[in-house]
Amino acid sequence: MEATGTDEVEKIKSKFMSAWHNMKYSWVLKTKTYFSRNSPVFLLGKCYHFKTDESGELSTDGSNFDKINTEISGNVEEFRKDFISRIWLTYREEFPQIKGSALTTDCGWGCTLRTGQMLLAQGLMLHFLGRAWVWPDALDIDNSDSESWTAHTVKKLTASFEASLTAEREPKILSNHHQGTLKRNCDDKEMRNEVYHRKIISWFGDSPLAAFGLHQLTEYGKKSGKLAGDWYGPAVVAHILRKAVEEARDPELQGVTVYVAQDCTVYSSDVIDRQCSFMDSGKADTKAVIILVPVRLGGERTNMDYLEFVKGILSLEYCVGIIGGKPKQSYYFAGFQDDSLIYMDPHYCQSFVDVSIKDFPLESFHCPSPKKMSFKKMDPSCTIGFYCRTVQDFEKASEEITKMLKSSSKEKYPLFTFVKGHSRDYDFASSPLHEENDLFSEDEKKRLKRFSTEEFVLL
Repeated sequence: MEATGTDEVEKIKSKFMSAWHNMKYSWVLKTKTYFSRNSPVFLLGKCYHFKTDESGELSTDGSNFDKINTEISGNVEEFRKDFISRIWLTYREEFPQIKGSALTTDCGWGCTLRTGQMLLAQGLMLHFLGRAWVWPDALDIDNSDSESWTAHTVKKLTASFEASLTAEREPKILSNHHQGTLKRNCDDKEMRNEVYHRKIISWFGDSPLAAFGLHQLTEYGKKSGKLAGDWYGPAVVAHILRKAVEEARDPELQGVTVYVAQDCTVYSSDVIDRQCSFMDSGKADTKAVIILVPVRLGGERTNMDYLEFVKGILSLEYCVGIIGGKPKQSYYFAGFQDDSLIYMDPHYCQSFVDVSIKDFPLESFHCPSPKKMSFKKMDPSCTIGFYCRTVQDFEKASEEITKMLKSSSKEKYPLFTFVKGHSRDYDFASSPLHEENDLFSEDEKKRLKRFSTEEFVLL
């Protein structure tokens, strides 16, 4: 009886936290973000130009397209479509209870796990869809002046979800722009892409069976001393993501692995060993690798000397973003303009979506509008991510990033380094690719414990 009472208290507390975070962050989502017409905008390696003869700023929510010429408007639309196509993972409520707790929401504690999910999702999108892919329905998301992803919009999505539980929804009809223009081959490719689009999102669903869902990630977090409801830092999340990918059993995921840099060092032979490890399917092909590098961009505050390096990293097409934020808030950084970073915010609490049903609604997994933040406000603790499809891609990326590190380090030590050989060659304990009895080696546990105490607190 006492346990039931405690559960009820936790449920009431969760509902209060959800309401508080929606009130606290919904105004941010409704605020327009303005971009300069005179500076290029970079988004995960792609560059967009909004330049016109006029001076001033441009909103990318579509509200003032009539004020600019058609050519530039098209480029703005390309940027919007590209941004909206990225997978947005936010706080959710009323999902199945997390094992070992009474929690049915991650409001107030799960933001770094969500930004980590977004980074991994981008890596998987590069792997299965390629960087050129955009969601055909991206510009159909409601983002009017009066409501920009407000509670009313979420209610409409929830109603759509509830309707899907009682009856199978009709397949979504393509917009007039697409009707009649797609040939059979194009149709086949688009159908394939949409299958992977939905499959990738389903891997991040908020249910115990989802490979990279919150339930699984918190289970792996327990191995590093973290419980559901605790705060997670970017470095801890990097190691949790690695374990989640290693333990994933979906055959589609056997061609991907994750490597986490040790003490700001990427050991090339360790990476290549991961890529060349035999796949469970028996194929001799190499695996694609997502490289995660936890770093600090300064001491108590971010050192502005690192700005050009961060911008350089986000200019690379194989960059999958940065898990970072500002003190007490975690963001997923995906681009920049001038000295401002472009990000997606996980703090808005949305209703649970059952991704196991046919044609589950996709709208709440795509952010309708980008947000910007000055680089100097960024917390120094972050994790940088890269995707390399082949060993040759990794070797090329390591050379390119090394040059970038050298040019940006000046008289200082570089943020991180690529070195030849294995970590064991440098007297570091290297963790095996597959541990049978424990998810984290003793060396990893010590490192994770240190990260947990050093990193900023995230809400």
